[in-house]
Amino acid sequence: MTARRVRVSLTPPAAPVAVASGTTAVVIDVLRATTSLTEACAGGLARVVAFAEPAEAMAFRAAHPGALACGERGGRIVPGFDLGNSPAEYTPERVRGRTLAFASTNGSRALRATERCDTRMLAAFTNASAVVRSLAAAREIWIVGSGKLGEFALEDAALAGWLCERLAEGGAAITGSEAALARALAPRDAHEVAALLQGAEQGRHLRSLGGAFAADVERCAAIDAIDVAPWLDRDGRVSGAAPATS
Repeated sequence: MTARRVRVSLTPPAAPVAVASGTTAVVIDVLRATTSLTEACAGGLARVVAFAEPAEAMAFRAAHPGALACGERGGRIVPGFDLGNSPAEYTPERVRGRTLAFASTNGSRALRATERCDTRMLAAFTNASAVVRSLAAAREIWIVGSGKLGEFALEDAALAGWLCERLAEGGAAITGSEAALARALAPRDAHEVAALLQGAEQGRHLRSLGGAFAADVERCAAIDAIDVAPWLDRDGRVSGAAPATS
């Protein structure tokens, strides 16, 4: 059997790229898009359609009755949107069976950049172990961090490294310099995850906004709080939003 191969991009490419057939992309935006979307998928979300600009999300909502426009700019909900980018907002009552027109600052970029992959996993610290278990059958794995405005984001790199370490323990071949850097940044335990998110640039920004934003940072650091590994097909339809199997 061909060994699993894992590569890492610490920031997404500027545009969707061609990938080998069967490649599984693992999309990361710890603070906060993939944490929020994982919560939404666990609550019964049907579909995620990512957009670069808020106006595009609003136009999609107008053309698709029942869809919700979601996301943020500068961390705060876009005026006129139904939901922002806080995982606490994505309750089953709000999202079950719905389609999200999602336009966050960074996570949407990674979702769009990986849209040619047959499968896209959503990964956060909150579902990290479930993601690793659900990748057991994947042969080609591409881990993509959302970063921040095209630049490296510490929290995304740290989760990429955590995933690489666990996949390597299972026999996967980890390749490339970006994967090596990510592995060097991988936190060792829940205490290190919490400290890293609190100290990261985006974590400090969210905490500076106070209240619920600071609580979001703590929620995003709750490693393995959710035992689901959601994945999206090319049209953004959700599957795998059930407890991950061993």
